[in-house]
Amino acid sequence: MTTGLLIALAAGIASALMFASVVSGAAISLVLFYLASLPLMMAALGWGSMTALIGGVAAALGLGALFGFSYMAAFALTIALPAWWLGHLALLARPVSEDPQLAGLAPALDWYPTGRILLWTVLFATLTTIGALFTLGSDEATISAALRRGLLRMMGGRTAAPSGDSERVLDVLVAMAPAAAAIIAMMTLTLNLWLAARVTALSGRLRRPWPDLRTTTLPRMALAALVIALALCFVDGPLAIPGQIAGSALLMAYAITGFAVLHTLTQSISGLGFVLGSAYGAALFDFAPHNVITPHGHRHMGSAHLVVAGAFRVRRGEQHRRAEQGGVHDLRSRLVRELGKLEDARPGDDRGRQQHRVAGRRAVLQAGPEAGDHAGPGAGKAR
Repeated sequence: MTTGLLIALAAGIASALMFASVVSGAAISLVLFYLASLPLMMAALGWGSMTALIGGVAAALGLGALFGFSYMAAFALTIALPAWWLGHLALLARPVSEDPQLAGLAPALDWYPTGRILLWTVLFATLTTIGALFTLGSDEATISAALRRGLLRMMGGRTAAPSGDSERVLDVLVAMAPAAAAIIAMMTLTLNLWLAARVTALSGRLRRPWPDLRTTTLPRMALAALVIALALCFVDGPLAIPGQIAGSALLMAYAITGFAVLHTLTQSISGLGFVLGSAYGAALFDFAPHNVITPHGHRHMGSAHLVVAGAFRVRRGEQHRRAEQGGVHDLRSRLVRELGKLEDARPGDDRGRQQHRVAGRRAVLQAGPEAGDHAGPGAGKAR
């Protein structure tokens, strides 16, 4: 009992310190913040879910005493509650057979399916992301305005208003923010639970056999929930943002099960590490032009396209077009300078030389890009 209590307090203190490290503003604090639920999950899988519950409550009370109620509530809802409940589900089991003749034997246990645990992570990621966004405002316009201000501060645009490409990129980022936050929350919870299970299994403290993750399947109701969430993305009103968040988290869950299927299909292939590494790399860093998804229509229609794609791309065609225009302007400026130098070097009266130089400059500026490309050689032959 004493050992379990000490483990609970140690896990709670470690989790609270990792959560509060984000106040420092250091780059490493972001990594610690995302791993804040790891100590509590390790305590739950190694010493029981009650240990994680005690540690989470102690950590939340400590953060509330030091930083206020908002930090206590945020830690309790986003860190302590998911860590305790997911750890509890991971250790949940029931006997396969209730035959009284087998009562004297050690019963085989049917453990809680990993697919349902994955669905619970979707629920926690969705609820925490929705809760975080609705702290910014109660309607879509207020939330979007708050996200825009935050992104402007991150981009260093505190005073100047965005324009041109910056405005378009900012609009895309604001539309992507809810889905991206849900995906990050989903990945964080899943990764922390997997790391906690691996650490406790290596230490011999894991209270259940290691599951076959390659057989992970989501319940059928997950597909129906995905269809409803994607349909809500096309609806104007307060339900659009929750639909986008839920759809992103569910698609991330289906992506995880898809990689589980990939592990099953490739287990007998030579060079397994290279095949899986290439697949993961292509999923994370594939920016081929045909994969670009351009948002169009109203805000939530664009968000739905971003969600369905499963990856977020920003089109750079406008930037390339502006770069080409900048090159044309540089060429025209250089031609004007060269004409001026040649006319200055030509003998004759000053008045005629000045009129000829002004006329040459006007001709170059009014010619346009195609004529500007041929003005230099033509002018050289005339002279």
